[in-house]
Amino acid sequence: MSTELAWFKSSYSGTEGGACIEVAVTSAVRVRDSKDRGGPQLAFSPAAWADFVAFVAAADAPLS
Repeated sequence: MSTELAWFKSSYSGTEGGACIEVAVTSAVRVRDSKDRGGPQLAFSPAAWADFVAFVAAADAPLS
């Protein structure tokens, strides 16, 4: 069994480089800087990550 994490970038990330994060999902949601793959990682519970994503999506939604 491999312990290698399957990292992926958001579909909203461009191809120009810049400030991107990568995410890997295990029993926790792990987040790292795509430019510093060997650097530190953050780990969130799936519920905390879902709350964060919902918050960002709501903040990004146009006001009516």
